[in-house]
Amino acid sequence: MNTLITLYKTSLQKMALFDGLPALLFRLILAPVMIIAGYNKLNISGGDTGFFEFFLASPDVVSWFGNADWGLGLPFPDLLAFLAGWSEFLGGWLLLIGLFTRLVSIPLMFTMVVAATSVHWHNGWFAIAPTDPDTSAAQVLDWLAIPGAKESLDNSREVKDRIEKIRDLVEEHGFPDYLYEKGKPSILNNGIEFSAIYFAMLLSLFFTGGGRFVSVDHWLRRRLE
Repeated sequence: MNTLITLYKTSLQKMALFDGLPALLFRLILAPVMIIAGYNKLNISGGDTGFFEFFLASPDVVSWFGNADWGLGLPFPDLLAFLAGWSEFLGGWLLLIGLFTRLVSIPLMFTMVVAATSVHWHNGWFAIAPTDPDTSAAQVLDWLAIPGAKESLDNSREVKDRIEKIRDLVEEHGFPDYLYEKGKPSILNNGIEFSAIYFAMLLSLFFTGGGRFVSVDHWLRRRLE
């Protein structure tokens, strides 16, 4: 028994050399998402602009942030769009190399909370609506009598019905081989799923940092010790 315990502890010590890999994978997943999200919020993604306008948020994004009728209806849309764009764009590049990982995770977590509560919250959890209630994660929540789970399962049945009608129409009148070449159709639910997952990944990076051996943060810290 003692031999097994010793072997287990030794294995854990050796595995600790690789404990930076989860942080690296999180960073590699998050970085492109944040970079492109920020890039598309800023004038740098647009056409010809003046020097100072080049660094500001895109007018279309500012309008979406500020308009209460068809947008988010947020106060100070120019400022918030500017901060969101640069937080995501610069923060994404810093995540990619693992520099100031804990620091940049804070504003990025904030943007995920704002996105979840202001854009996606009323759509529920799923980003893509499930089409089979029997395999939907909401089934487990329904077993636990969590509010909203039954409605989610009912929505899956309705989504399945609509997808089948779309496929029937395509089969009869469309070009199924061409249209399905890149994948089958789905219905965007636009829920908080991705925002919540990205928030959890950023929260993990906030506590663990960029990862041992696989981040600039690690080597800077060793240099300064």
